[in-house]
Amino acid sequence: MYFYNSCKVLNKSKMKYNIVRVILVCSILFSCASEEAEQIIDPTTGDTMNVATNRQKTGSSANDLLSANTFDKMIVEIAFIEGFRPRQEALDNFKNFIEERTFKTAGVTFIEKEISATGKSEYTIEEVADIEKEFRTQYNSSSTIAVWVLFINGNSSKDSNQGSILGSAYWNTSFVIYEETIQGLSNSAFEPERSLLESAVMHHEFGHILGLTNIGTDLQSDHEDVPDHAGHCVVESCLMYFAAETSQGIDNMITGGEVPKLDAQCLADLKANGGR
Repeated sequence: MYFYNSCKVLNKSKMKYNIVRVILVCSILFSCASEEAEQIIDPTTGDTMNVATNRQKTGSSANDLLSANTFDKMIVEIAFIEGFRPRQEALDNFKNFIEERTFKTAGVTFIEKEISATGKSEYTIEEVADIEKEFRTQYNSSSTIAVWVLFINGNSSKDSNQGSILGSAYWNTSFVIYEETIQGLSNSAFEPERSLLESAVMHHEFGHILGLTNIGTDLQSDHEDVPDHAGHCVVESCLMYFAAETSQGIDNMITGGEVPKLDAQCLADLKANGGR
């Protein structure tokens, strides 16, 4: 089984006169998948890597990502379709976020991979996973845990007239950012600055693979937004909050030029599971 979350924002037309109307409206999908044990050799270290260890349920590697018990180093493979590289400021923010929340005593390293244009303008989550299978080079090995982040052109097949999906965490160390959608919702009048929107979505999706909220990292207090918004925090100001498009929705998820932060309860969950 694998678990994936897809984060939505309001349609552009409904954002126009709100400085930012970024709402993390997330749906949860369970689907069955069987992965054969495929082993590859790391050409740099000679270590044997089993790719199946990176194709598990979202949140199932939370402790491995947070603590140094098994893996004291993290490598993040930033892949992007040609022409859709994220802003450097967003990548810097993301690295800082990882280092602030995890114990990786041997460090966090980013590598980049450009992927040629696919000719597609819409992707199912299965098609996103197929791109990872074809192009991912970094997998868990020895004392290093690997994360894959794909910035993709086009939009999600789950988009609707209620909103557009900005990102989806679909495996234990994998998530996708719909960069073309983000570009269409940022950097013009009454819209958020692009690097801040990229940062917010990356941090939210990484929060899911860290097991938030209650999808691999146990709750230390009762703050999961159930039953309607399972896997999300009930605190409206938290990075992991789920908000629908209502008059009481989140008008300013990104305010004062800052990326939303995890609230105290989500931070307590991460610390109890080996994080900072």
